[in-house]
Amino acid sequence: MTGVQASTTPTGTVPRDVTQRRLDQRSAIAAKFRASSTFTLADLLESKVREGPARVLLHYGARTWRYAEANAEINRYAHAMHALGVRRGDVVALAMENRPEFVFTWFALAKLGAVAAFLNTQIGGRALAHALKVTDAQRTIVGEECLAAFDAPELAGTQLALWLVRDAEKPAAPALRELATLDLGERAADAPVGDPDTAWRAGLAAGDPALYVFTSGTTGLPKAAVISHARWMLTGEVMAVTLGVGSDDCFYTFLPLYHAAASMSSSATAICSGASIALRRKFSRREFWSDIRRYRATVCQYVGEICRYLLAEPPCPDDREHTLRRMLGAGLGAESWARWTERFGQMDIYEGWGATEANANTINIDNRAGSCGRVPYWEKTNLRIVRYDVESDSHPRDAQGHLILCRPGETGEAIGMIHDYPDIVAGRFEGYTSPEATERKIIRNAFADGDAWWSSGDLLRYDDDGYCWFVDRIGDTFRWKSENVSTTEVAEVFADMQGVESVTVYGVQLPGVEGRAGMAAVVMHAGADFDPAAFYRRAAANLPRYAAPLFVRVAPVADMTSTFKLRKVDLQRQGIDPAQCRDPLYVRDDAARTYVPLTADGVARALAG
Repeated sequence: MTGVQASTTPTGTVPRDVTQRRLDQRSAIAAKFRASSTFTLADLLESKVREGPARVLLHYGARTWRYAEANAEINRYAHAMHALGVRRGDVVALAMENRPEFVFTWFALAKLGAVAAFLNTQIGGRALAHALKVTDAQRTIVGEECLAAFDAPELAGTQLALWLVRDAEKPAAPALRELATLDLGERAADAPVGDPDTAWRAGLAAGDPALYVFTSGTTGLPKAAVISHARWMLTGEVMAVTLGVGSDDCFYTFLPLYHAAASMSSSATAICSGASIALRRKFSRREFWSDIRRYRATVCQYVGEICRYLLAEPPCPDDREHTLRRMLGAGLGAESWARWTERFGQMDIYEGWGATEANANTINIDNRAGSCGRVPYWEKTNLRIVRYDVESDSHPRDAQGHLILCRPGETGEAIGMIHDYPDIVAGRFEGYTSPEATERKIIRNAFADGDAWWSSGDLLRYDDDGYCWFVDRIGDTFRWKSENVSTTEVAEVFADMQGVESVTVYGVQLPGVEGRAGMAAVVMHAGADFDPAAFYRRAAANLPRYAAPLFVRVAPVADMTSTFKLRKVDLQRQGIDPAQCRDPLYVRDDAARTYVPLTADGVARALAG
């Protein structure tokens, strides 16, 4: 199949009408999905099994499961769970690392009409208790490798049934296994392999919840976003036509399946295309290319710092000898984009913007380096970018009380219009399990009395050609010297600096000082030392003075989510207080044109300057 990607002209701009025709293809696919349809994830999978039972669905390690073989395993789990009382509409939590059993149990729940609540395998204690509470799950399927998280005082006394799925790679201690109510894998091994009775999910509609997927939780406790059957399938079908993929393609999937990037953008697209998924437990920068070659993977989903990590590996003679032809994701800046294609060869890169719960999004189908998408004609989309005042944390309104649209070059919040056609899935906001959390994300009376718009919390800007550029999260952008500072744009300046593994930029409050001063937490590669003078030169050459970090913290590791998004909450709280931060701290010294070890006098001079 041929994708909808096109090479750009030498100036990097594709004619608006050409881009719009490709975007119209996506819209036409999305418009077909109806909430009232009775075609669900289970029906989709079973149709793909009938179309190509011998096609490969899963690669994992040295093992392969064809569509028919995987379906038989899924059916075993479905029969076993039905015998244990799982019924349509029940919520069952799933805590498991990336392995085939995740897929088997997930789709088994879909065949029963139950809702799968994906749990982050990196959390425990209060966060885990919160996740179970907001999903109202009464049963949890837990991989043996995740059992330790459930042996926590915060979960004591809960009436939670834990169903164990053994893990030969990471067996748990016998005492931990006693936490489980029963061995689900053992029950499934003796269950029938035939498709369950469709009557078990009778009455289920495509608009009903299929998944609860938690947001990344970079600030505070994460929210459980509701994903309907129709929304999942819409995502897969739209991305399949965007990428131009088919049954011969293989998706390399190392991001955690409990997150939307892997379970929707990647897995939904693969299954809707009848393609295969090469599953890896966790990302490995050293095994990435060998896995690509091993499975002949053609598509990869990236996020966050992944590409920068791979670029930091020493060059190899076979860097361009691979099958990877398409990449989709978010967080690849223009500088890293250019270095990536120069080193690993030309490929179609679909940088996008959106969110797990988003009802609006953009995607770069023109290969415009650094852009997260294009809106050739705003009237053809439900997306708008409106003015946002970082200092007052509010949206300015005009004399009529309406939000104000941004002009080209202005930075504002991206919002998506929520339509009032309940049967049309495209553009609807499915919200969270919490009605209160859902309402907090809705802006009402934005441009007319009674209208409603989803608030993304992301700052974007667009240029005269309609290309959009991600600027920052609203909570991350800070104000200093009467100017707004984008932490994303500042961090990108240091992305390819020699010896630097990652840079997290954030604003810190100082006593008696207006605004927030810029600070960078720098993580160096093993064996590399922080060079304060070189860091100063890079900042001075590429940033306005107000945006150049005033402080630097040299940290041993980056504080990241499991999907490689940088966390800043603790860094901001600790600031430049040596009592809370034991890492080396530096302050900018403009007279010496370097960063020097932090002292009270040094801070005073920097602020006075």
